[in-house]
Amino acid sequence: MNMALFDRLSTVQADLLVVFVPSEGDFSESTAWVDENANGQVSQLRETGVFKAGVAQTLLLPGVTQDFAQAVLLVGIGKEVQLSDMNARKVMAAVAAQIKGLPFASVAVASAGLVLKSRSQSDVLALVAQWLNEGFYNFLGFKKDDAEKATKVTSLLLEGTDEAALAIGTATASGSAFARQLGNLPGNVCTPSYLASKAQQLGEEYGIGVELLDETKMDELGMHCLLSVGRGSDQPSYLIVMNYRGGEEGDAPHVLLGKGITFDTGGISLKPGPKMDEMKYDMCGAASVFGTMKTICELKPKLNFTAVIAAAENMPSSRATKPGDIVKTMSGQTVEILNTDAEGRLVLCDALTYIECFKPKSVVDIATLTGACVVALGSVNSGMYANNDALATELKVASQTAADKIWQMPLDEEYQQQLDSNFADIANIGGPEAGSVTAACFLSRFTESYPWAHLDIAGTAWTGGAAKGASGRPVALLTRYLLGKVS
Repeated sequence: MNMALFDRLSTVQADLLVVFVPSEGDFSESTAWVDENANGQVSQLRETGVFKAGVAQTLLLPGVTQDFAQAVLLVGIGKEVQLSDMNARKVMAAVAAQIKGLPFASVAVASAGLVLKSRSQSDVLALVAQWLNEGFYNFLGFKKDDAEKATKVTSLLLEGTDEAALAIGTATASGSAFARQLGNLPGNVCTPSYLASKAQQLGEEYGIGVELLDETKMDELGMHCLLSVGRGSDQPSYLIVMNYRGGEEGDAPHVLLGKGITFDTGGISLKPGPKMDEMKYDMCGAASVFGTMKTICELKPKLNFTAVIAAAENMPSSRATKPGDIVKTMSGQTVEILNTDAEGRLVLCDALTYIECFKPKSVVDIATLTGACVVALGSVNSGMYANNDALATELKVASQTAADKIWQMPLDEEYQQQLDSNFADIANIGGPEAGSVTAACFLSRFTESYPWAHLDIAGTAWTGGAAKGASGRPVALLTRYLLGKVS
């Protein structure tokens, strides 16, 4: 879909025109222009209560005038002069839902009619472009009528003048859609090998460097903790490395590391059957890193960025790792595996040690790591842990800019004792208390040589229940974080 900007609504012709209507008070300049050219219909509809203009309420006006559009879509924004991020997202979701159901090829959106609390118009434009495009996402390819669901819009115009903001919003939505697609794929399709092939495709499309470490290479490097997770599966494990080099030659990269457990049965510590289908989402950390790489490749910022994916499938079999087994990590530390369902930290710890070879400026790992984080923060905030205050602050700023919420969690030394083992250097679980914290404490033991942060996205990476699906988070946060590193 072609997306571009326009300066003034009076210069635009489109099949469908979208304008935003407050439930009370003055119209924006664009909405007032439409009202004037539609013989006051917008004012009349609001005054009579036919269209109350509540938040995300919509009303289609066909055949208002042939001068500028075949139809006008009125979208309510409520009585607040400035919208919250939450309500603005609801509004854009409603716009996308309406557009997807209408037979119009070209759409113009009077986005200058939206004002968000504590945000510049450039940031508003970027978010509107992102959220609108995200609303067009469809998971296609597995139902016989999927071809009919594809969005038919070929040209989308937004009101504004900031091309850079439009580019950020559009590219972020593209990366988010890529992450969602990977996350939504079933485990019989999206295997570690499939993720490896997707990395190679990105390399060919954007000219980035790609390296695949197979099980033989990982064994040579001593990555026995990572390998222990996939031992029960017929699917081979991979460590996937993608290198974007837009900065100075030889400049150390910033690294994102994604947990890529393409299906998690729990292994010998088998999960209960209900909702186990949702364990295909256990690679959403990896998916978000893939999505961020796609976004960065489209934006082409001047920085060096390395994406690492620790990919494995956690299955029970006669070869599977057992509770009580002791494995040696690449760092030399030994781990007593008390629960094979605490596997994410096992693949990440070896990857965190491997990352030392890049001499990174910073490392952020992203993982659907613990149910305890869902209990603590629900689906609103991702949990954030860091061993570096400056890095934590940068992520918080990026989170606010991207409207992709995180909450900093404690990483106090006192929690480390919960990981003590009678038989190895460290146990892979720390008991029932502070489960998300002790998981982060486990990872922290492998990150002493660089600034590091951990994002536990178990509550934010997907939506469960009837509307289940991958969310694409935190691609927006990670993109803004990396863009903040451009000097």
